[in-house]
This record gives sequence, structure tokens and C-alpha cells, in this order.
Amino acid sequence: MGGYYDAGDNVKFNFPMAYSTTMLAWSVIEFGKFMGADLKHALDAIRWGSDYFLKATSIPGIVFAQVGDPYADHSCWQRPEDMDTPRTAYAVSRDHPASELSAEIAAALAASSIVFRKYHLAYASRLLRRAIMVYIYIREKSINIFIYAASYMFIFFFSQSYNLVRFWN
Repeated sequence: MGGYYDAGDNVKFNFPMAYSTTMLAWSVIEFGKFMGADLKHALDAIRWGSDYFLKATSIPGIVFAQVGDPYADHSCWQRPEDMDTPRTAYAVSRDHPASELSAEIAAALAASSIVFRKYHLAYASRLLRRAIMVYIYIREKSINIFIYAASYMFIFFFSQSYNLVRFWN
């Protein structure tokens, strides 16, 4: 449960989802006071993504990278309720790292924690603890490993610069 599908198909790519969650969180941090009644919708959207990333990083040393086969699911345009394709989950780990993916998820969790400090302190603290756990894993693996380690994602999301992604996060 949780997370967002990519485009109109049934695959969840965590790399762009983490970026989108981070940007949405920063939008609330910067402009939440101007959102009026729509602020609740923005908070719900951030929480939906953040809850998913808490699940995707719940096993120390493992970060789930995507759910679904990108080739099969790009050919399958139907409601998630009607899916009958396998829900294969792909992960990166210490043996098969993709540190820029982990960094992007850590950024999403950290930015979301800033948002929720004002509304739900216990949840914000949980997000921040998880962001730190994921970031420590990245620091331990701070070598120039792009998404090549997750070759199933490489064709869809190519990172030109490890340092560009790392410093953004």
C-alpha cells in the first residue's frame, strides 16, 4: 500500500517518486501558509508517499527500488484493482548498491519530516530517524555507484552524475 504509480501503467519507480515527494514537501515548507484548504490534500499526498518509503526502507541495509516489471507493466494500462500481473519487488542492498536511489529516498523522508514537525511530531521523528538510517547506509557506500547496480531501472532513469544526485540530497 502507498506510493504512486508511474504514468498510467502499473509500475512504481521509487527514484522519481522520491524526487516528487521531496518537491511536494518543499512546496509545503515554502508555500503551505498560502494553500488554505488545499494544505490538507498536500499533507495527505506527502504522507501517502512517505508511508510507502517507510515500508521500502524497513529492512536495514535494503532499499526497495521499484514494484513491478517495467517492460510488462508499461504494456498494461488498467486500474490497479484489476491487475493480474506479478507484483515483483526489486531492491538494492550492500551487495548490489544504488546509492543515488537511497539518497533520493533519504531526502524525501527528511523533507517530509520537516513538513510534519508542525502537524504530527511523532510521525516527523519517525521519518527523520529513517532518513538518517538510510543516509548512513549511503555514506558507508559512498562510492560512484549509479543506478547501474539496478540494471532494470537504468534504462528508464539514467543518472549523469553521482555527485549531482548526492549533493542534491
